[in-house]
Amino acid sequence: MGEALRELASNGVAVWLDELSRRRLRSGNLEALVRSGQITGVTTNPTIFHRSLSEDVAYADELVDLAQLGFSADEVVRVLTTADVRWACDVLRGVHDASDGRDGWVSIEVDPRLAHDTARTVAEARLLWWMVDRPNVLIKIPATAAGLPAVAACLGQGINVNVTLIFSVDRYQAVLVRFLEGLEAAYESGRDLSRIGSVASFFVSRMDAEVDRRLDAAGTTEAAALRGQAAIANARLAYERFEHVCRSDRWRHLERAGARPQRPLWASTGVKDPAYDDTRYVTELVAPRTVNTMPEVTRRAVSDHGVIGGDRVRGGYDEARSVFRRLAAAGVDYDLVVRRLESEGVAAFQESWNGLLEDVDKTIARVR
Repeated sequence: MGEALRELASNGVAVWLDELSRRRLRSGNLEALVRSGQITGVTTNPTIFHRSLSEDVAYADELVDLAQLGFSADEVVRVLTTADVRWACDVLRGVHDASDGRDGWVSIEVDPRLAHDTARTVAEARLLWWMVDRPNVLIKIPATAAGLPAVAACLGQGINVNVTLIFSVDRYQAVLVRFLEGLEAAYESGRDLSRIGSVASFFVSRMDAEVDRRLDAAGTTEAAALRGQAAIANARLAYERFEHVCRSDRWRHLERAGARPQRPLWASTGVKDPAYDDTRYVTELVAPRTVNTMPEVTRRAVSDHGVIGGDRVRGGYDEARSVFRRLAAAGVDYDLVVRRLESEGVAAFQESWNGLLEDVDKTIARVR
């Protein structure tokens, strides 16, 4: 375990791996990372599963068996992905138990084609919940307009939730409200709040990619000076909202009943612009009670040469607001940016899911 990873943990940052495959599970690599303390959780998404099932021959036998039994592509994907997540949950169960349920989580996403359908999102979340059947699974629900009420409904039923695809501070505020609503409903129905886990996945690097594209198009010296500042400023202002909720009477009532905070999870932390330091979305977003989920290449970079300088979020709120005032003066419309990012994020996951289904359909056709 690298010194930087230890320092992240000592600063209240949980390190999760944004990757899962049958090869990693079978080889014992995931277990080794967990046992050595390098990671304490795992996240998945449709793109990860598409890559894994398309490239890994470890699924070949199961694919053939399910195809011969008449399973559809949707059913095959659901069986294989929930099996992998269940296995990962078992690998991380020791962390979950040792931390009294505070960590050791594994996420699985609802079908991204349901992003704009509240009722079917809830139904899918319930299905994944009982199919995985592990206390340390988080069901990922997108923070779309239709996803938000599904978040509250699932939490109210005692289902652990990872709210994903959050790009704007205002949308994050709405997520926090739905989190409180869900826990209040769970409390009213007599559920044990200490057993309900949740994180809010706030996407980082994609913000810089989109804002930098607009700044480059502006072509001014002032615009160029603002490159690479939007994503970290955006995340810092989101954390300010988290702190505000944690100080509210509404939250304190739930906390006294055993509830645990919905930790901000920094997602999309792999650096997309090679001009930037490859650890910046980790080292610049250190704050207590946060999660940073990293692709393998970022985790290795942080372990190898990341420099952790303590809390880099709190105390930077005024400067973050200044960044967005300057961006607005440079012609960058924040609302347009975040709407585009959400739309593209949903579309990208839908594309990955459809591609996965097409690949599985081809396998089924060959077997039959």
